[in-house]
Amino acid sequence: MLNRLGARCALLAAITMSALLPALAQAGAVEQFKTFIASTRSAKGEFSQHLVKMADGKASVAKRSSGSFVFARPGKFIWTYHKPYEQVIQADGKDVFIYDKDLNQVTVRKLGNALGSSPAAILFGSNRVEQNFTLKEAGTKQGIEWLEAVPKAKDTTFRQIGIGMKNGVPVAMELHDSFGQVSALTFHKFDRNPPVSSSQFKFVMPKGADVYRQ
Repeated sequence: MLNRLGARCALLAAITMSALLPALAQAGAVEQFKTFIASTRSAKGEFSQHLVKMADGKASVAKRSSGSFVFARPGKFIWTYHKPYEQVIQADGKDVFIYDKDLNQVTVRKLGNALGSSPAAILFGSNRVEQNFTLKEAGTKQGIEWLEAVPKAKDTTFRQIGIGMKNGVPVAMELHDSFGQVSALTFHKFDRNPPVSSSQFKFVMPKGADVYRQ
């Protein structure tokens, strides 16, 4: 169970957006991403996720999941796994709450410690992405422009994060960890800059839940 919570919290992960300016379709991934970050205050949508493992030079897919997200910069988000089981990762701007419905258990962490140089910092944090990441172009695959984000800190879970951009919005992410595994996310039904209120990110503690603070 701890491995499951740790993996989900590390990914927090992840998230995306709808169309920007038509001219961005011709721009490189880094330029598109910077424009997206600067112009996106909030978003909501759906995601699918799977883990790619390498063994004997062959890739295999495991741990498929899907869910929905909503966020408001800086540091407010709700990342919900609906399948294969329900889990919520929610931040109110100060704390992050990880709720496992099956176990009725909540883990609470300070937002700053939980984000750091994680994938969540790119999508949910402030606009100062380049303080924590080095960005560079990573080519085009299947009509998607990719950039590579490498954490400047050396003690992070992920050694590299790939972000796929199309028409000015992120449509995919690839999270490369230190064990050679890749968590791949695809974003769907993205609604960029919808109206949101701070109150919707306030976490309501489930009745009878076991609470662990870290």
